Amino acid sequence: MAYARAGVDVGAGERAVELMRKAVESTRRPEVLGGLGGFGGAVSIPASYREPLIVSSTDGVGTKTALATALGRWDTIGIDLVAMCADDVVCSGAEPLAFLDYIAVGRLDPETVSELVGGVAAGCREAGCALVGGETAEHPGLMEAGTFDLAGTCLGIVERDSVLDGTAALAGDAIFGLSSSGLHANGYALVRSLLAEWDIPLHRPYQEQLALTLGDAGRDAAFAAEPGAALATVGDILLAPTRIYARRILAARTALRAAGHDLRGIAHITGGGLHGNVPRALPAALGARLDPWRWPIPSVMALLGALGGIEDGELRATFNGGLGMVVVVAPEAVEALSAVLPDAILVGEVVAASDLGARYAEGRLEGAWPEAALVGLR
Repeated sequence: MAYARAGVDVGAGERAVELMRKAVESTRRPEVLGGLGGFGGAVSIPASYREPLIVSSTDGVGTKTALATALGRWDTIGIDLVAMCADDVVCSGAEPLAFLDYIAVGRLDPETVSELVGGVAAGCREAGCALVGGETAEHPGLMEAGTFDLAGTCLGIVERDSVLDGTAALAGDAIFGLSSSGLHANGYALVRSLLAEWDIPLHRPYQEQLALTLGDAGRDAAFAAEPGAALATVGDILLAPTRIYARRILAARTALRAAGHDLRGIAHITGGGLHGNVPRALPAALGARLDPWRWPIPSVMALLGALGGIEDGELRATFNGGLGMVVVVAPEAVEALSAVLPDAILVGEVVAASDLGARYAEGRLEGAWPEAALVGLR
């Protein structure tokens, strides 16, 4: 009772655990030992691995949480959390195996925490990993009631001889991109600043805001490319969950290896945008030339660019620029990759950094690529 008077409701925490139990159990994998409520989550190494390595990644979702709070929507932000971590471990070639979350709140509301964890569980199911544990911490006096923060850790597993460590790519390799679902979970300090500067309500119809900022032609072009946005609000678009690529990337790699090829690099496009992340998949002496005319920029980024007077190049260095994940393959694997990832777009090529003058540059593709890979924007 004294602890409750100080602002920490232990009973609410226990109720939250019971409410989230079904969602957590829905992510279970055969390797998981025990259940919810232990002091730690135990996971065995799958028997098929000969010399397994554990790859781990920790991340959060940043100030996107503030928009979830403003909209009173807690069901999608957990998907962002899993995506930020699970798709990082995939960049090493690892299969996401287990996930742990940490939720800090100003005041513990069991239903809200259950929704947050439900989103984490949904992301885990999509990524193929088990939610094996977590922590919910109530911080009265440190955080205001109604506010929260999320962080998580993903453990992945990969054979030692299958690790991708950024050293395999060669000059002349092809870079393919997979489209993002929007802003994902990066750059929201800038987003919130622009919303405040222009006094844009989150419940305003998105088509109305596009027309106000980009004109009717800009709105119509956006909806032709993104028909699902026609009935959305500004808040809906900004809270769209991060796309999770893990299963597709792993399946594509398996298919490529069966055909005698492999992925030579993978980059998850998060904070720092394309400029900051694509070079991480390449050896230090190599750089990436990307052709931004090869893929469309999402309308929400065009909208933010217009509001902030931000040019497209800076948008691609701040947000994901429309590509949530990129992969690197040898020229002879281009057609095979197009077959296993038909929506992947040839967006760039690997070049000696000395020729580019940098680790990242933008310009037209110069390599001789198969015609099938060149289908797209010009």
